[in-house]
Amino acid sequence: QVQLVESGGGLVQAGDSLRLSCTASGRTFSSGAMGWFRQAPGKEREFVSVIHWSSGNTYYADAVKGRFSISREYAKNTVFLQMDSLKPEDTAVYYCAASRRVATGRFQSEYAYWGQGTQVTVSS
Repeated sequence: QVQLVESGGGLVQAGDSLRLSCTASGRTFSSGAMGWFRQAPGKEREFVSVIHWSSGNTYYADAVKGRFSISREYAKNTVFLQMDSLKPEDTAVYYCAASRRVATGRFQSEYAYWGQGTQVTVSS
């Protein structure tokens, strides 16, 4: 089993920055990927970003490209999501997800493990 714990959410103003963290514990892994998804009120959960664990390759949703940056601290099994130039439409619950084996890492069905979510609210 893998447990994921997110932190770093909060209430900010448009244009501000936040950094989310997600740490994996339990049976951790050296392959696969960790990703971030988000779910806004009344909307479906959507892909935000993914980092492939061994290669470090990253991918972003078009809505966050150029503003968000995903990174990993390999030794601590931790992934970060740096969110800059935040907009009100970024308001959502952000979920960390992990899997030992993914194809693209852009689809929820690829992930076996999920965190509890952290709220990000951006006021205008």
